[in-house]
Amino acid sequence: MTTFPKSVCVYCGSRDGGNPAYAAAATQTGQMLAAHGWRLIYGAGDVGLMGRVAKAVQAAGGKTFGVIPTHLMEKEVGKRDLDSFVITETMHERKKVMFMNADAVVVMPGGAGSLDEFFEALTWRQLGLHAKPIILLNIDGFWDPLKSLLDHVVASGFADASLLSFVITANDVATLETALRDALA
Repeated sequence: MTTFPKSVCVYCGSRDGGNPAYAAAATQTGQMLAAHGWRLIYGAGDVGLMGRVAKAVQAAGGKTFGVIPTHLMEKEVGKRDLDSFVITETMHERKKVMFMNADAVVVMPGGAGSLDEFFEALTWRQLGLHAKPIILLNIDGFWDPLKSLLDHVVASGFADASLLSFVITANDVATLETALRDALA
């Protein structure tokens, strides 16, 4: 079995979103991961930001590990030309396989699925089930409302202030790269 120095799980949209900066950041993120020899772990789709990150990693000679449930093979166009391609029965299995194989989590702009994945990783961190870094790639302030919500949750007494320390915010790919280098050292 091949081992990799580090693996980074990227949660992101299966669409490109309405801001071209999101697609550009997806490509830059993939290039950056490959440049450091970090393996991409992601949802195995060939569409949206997911597909852009994977294609950029592959074009730059990096390694990819994709995980997709059977019911999304058609909708997300399962990308079968990955270094590792796992098909699961359920979304729960998909998330578990992705997370358990990762050393760090990056959350790019995305929809309900990305939010679900983020909150699961954050909840597990809050419960002490892992110590993996969780980094929001906050392109053009996309995650600002989420950050405000987390502040509100803490201010309202529903979480300890330590919750905020579990989330790193990177406003661009250069800052993401530095955060990952620091976290994975």
